[in-house]
Amino acid sequence: MIDVMAKKVSVMTTDDLDGSPDAETVAFGVDGVTYKIDLAPANKSRLADAIAPYIAAGRKVGVSGGSRRRLGRPAGGGRVDRAAVRAWAREAGLAISARGRISAEIMSRYEATH
Repeated sequence: MIDVMAKKVSVMTTDDLDGSPDAETVAFGVDGVTYKIDLAPANKSRLADAIAPYIAAGRKVGVSGGSRRRLGRPAGGGRVDRAAVRAWAREAGLAISARGRISAEIMSRYEATH
């Protein structure tokens, strides 16, 4: 005789702030970094209310989860003049090496001002 045993596993996502149930994952970004947090409806609403004025005043630059463009290239697809970026960064008082990779932060700041 064979004993049959069934197992049912339930996954419950809880709020990362207060542990309340029925949370869902929310993604948001600050300073070029994307964060994910699990929030229950009340905390999700608090986050939305807190950032609403910034969203309203800001510029939308992309959609999360979509395709991402390669760093260091403008939206038009052409190449960025790296020498111009380095010159601009030095004039702006930013630390930048004479050669090698230019950080995404500096590229982003350069593109935002040009």
